[in-house]
Amino acid sequence: MARVTGILGKKVGMTQLFDDKGDVHPATVLQAGPCVVTQHKTQTKDGYVAAQIGLVEFVKESRLTKPARGHLGKNNLPPVKFMREVPVEVDKESDDGMVKAGDRVLVDIFDGEKFVDIVGISKGRGFAGVVRRHHFAGGPKSHGSMFQVTGSIGSSAFPSRVFKGMRMSGHMGVDRVTVRNLRVLGMDKDDNLLVVEGSVPGPKGGYLIITKAKKPPRERRGFAGSATVDPLKAAKRAAKKA
Repeated sequence: MARVTGILGKKVGMTQLFDDKGDVHPATVLQAGPCVVTQHKTQTKDGYVAAQIGLVEFVKESRLTKPARGHLGKNNLPPVKFMREVPVEVDKESDDGMVKAGDRVLVDIFDGEKFVDIVGISKGRGFAGVVRRHHFAGGPKSHGSMFQVTGSIGSSAFPSRVFKGMRMSGHMGVDRVTVRNLRVLGMDKDDNLLVVEGSVPGPKGGYLIITKAKKPPRERRGFAGSATVDPLKAAKRAAKKA
């Protein structure tokens, strides 16, 4: 099994799950894999270590470009449309030759993982105004007021131009969005399904990159944490010692 830290998938849809306490949690179902390693990037040849993987799905070979067909034909790999690079776990004692083209990558790489990071392309919203795009409050909604108009942007004799990054109306969505530390709620190894808590960028059927969390949050121990000192108890202990 390839020792990669990520997998490619698709967004199936959202649902809700109930825990043992009866609390409801919003959940997103992901089709995570199966994937195949299409190329292994090595330190000696490419300058870094990574694995290029492709999502195995029904794709006609005629739909691929000639460079893609040639790239996959070197190792007799199935036609894949969606390919991305993911990091590889490398042991210091071993070399970086553990991953090779043709290895399968399945959802079981997340066994024992509590959190994952997901990268996707957000939904396209077209041309949007400042209220929807930047969450402006707008003006008064009384008669005669155009409350969703941007208003003055502060450009006068000086600086006589519009600064870059000015929040104005424009194209919204279709951006690369990374959502970190989504909790893993369940896994179905037979159907390569992964259930995470919360929302995932993109529409249903959108392609995703799912990786192990780079900076998972620390688990809280109790309400205030184990290292928290109660000042009242500390004062009583100090009084007894005195």
